[in-house]
Amino acid sequence: MSQKESVLKVLSGIVDPWMKADYLSTRMAKVADDGLSVTIELGYPAKSVAEGIQKTIDEAMCKAGLTVKVEVVQKIIAHAVQRTLKVLPNVKNIIAVSSGKGGVGKSTVAANLALALKAEGAKVGVLDADIYGPSQPMMLGALGRPMTNDGTNMNPIESLGLEINSIGFLIDPDEPMIWRGPLVAQALTQLLTQTNWHDLDYLVIDMPPGTGDIQLTLSQTVPVTGAVIVTTPQDIALLDAKKGLRMFQKVNVPILGVVENMSVYECPKCGHVEHIFGEGGAKRISETYHVDVLGQLPLDAKIREEADSGAPTVISSPDSLAARIYREIALKASAAVAKTAKDMSLKMPSVRVENN
Repeated sequence: MSQKESVLKVLSGIVDPWMKADYLSTRMAKVADDGLSVTIELGYPAKSVAEGIQKTIDEAMCKAGLTVKVEVVQKIIAHAVQRTLKVLPNVKNIIAVSSGKGGVGKSTVAANLALALKAEGAKVGVLDADIYGPSQPMMLGALGRPMTNDGTNMNPIESLGLEINSIGFLIDPDEPMIWRGPLVAQALTQLLTQTNWHDLDYLVIDMPPGTGDIQLTLSQTVPVTGAVIVTTPQDIALLDAKKGLRMFQKVNVPILGVVENMSVYECPKCGHVEHIFGEGGAKRISETYHVDVLGQLPLDAKIREEADSGAPTVISSPDSLAARIYREIALKASAAVAKTAKDMSLKMPSVRVENN
């Protein structure tokens, strides 16, 4: 057996901790012809775990008696969207964060997910599509109004290392948005397509809550790579979360997973644990619809306080339990994106029909 064959055999037995598959079947391993070097091209941002992955592979090679130079790099590519839509220019992947009803913490999850993806080494933007209650400007400490260079396209506001756009930048914060569905959908499409995003790996969209006409229109017109469903363990919230999940499935948007927010409350004084909104809701959805549970977040006043202050948990308390859960959610969600089909639209030749 040649050196390269031996290396390939070892790699076929090592399972990536986030992709849940070996490095050969995922095609992440690039082995030199002489078998003396291996490059692992991770399809997800993994700044915090890349060293551990490299150590695992080094140890496996050493155990097999092989001397191999191993390098772990990040290579995030564009993935396929709905068949009738095209990937957005300068945006490789769009992650829609949705909920079947309001009040489950969707916007807080979206903000922390974006920051966690950035912390792992990705270039990330946030589009606040919750047009009736835009909260991302406040949560992300983003101030000002988007500027334009050509009178048509807007430059996103930058804050906390993210590119952000929201209807909240363009309206009086005290004015209610009394808009009907078609106008809302049109406004959000303009925000999405007329913003000068700068080569983003991920654009996180904070979707409007619910499963009505606006949400359906957006899920059909926005080129989404995958959706994250946010819920609480409460039966009523789960009922609506199931509707949101089914909506995305009907328009052929992959479900990256479910986030169970406000999963458990721990008394800061005595340590008593209480499942205030019920227990095991996300697990039941996972088993019924065959989707992953990305994470279960505690009911913690500090998460709310940090979001209200304009510096969410991933930034304010990076070593906290909640921040670690958010980073795990980001790793699982981005790995789920990496498992979806690649976008081949740019590789397809354009067809022109001319009359002679």
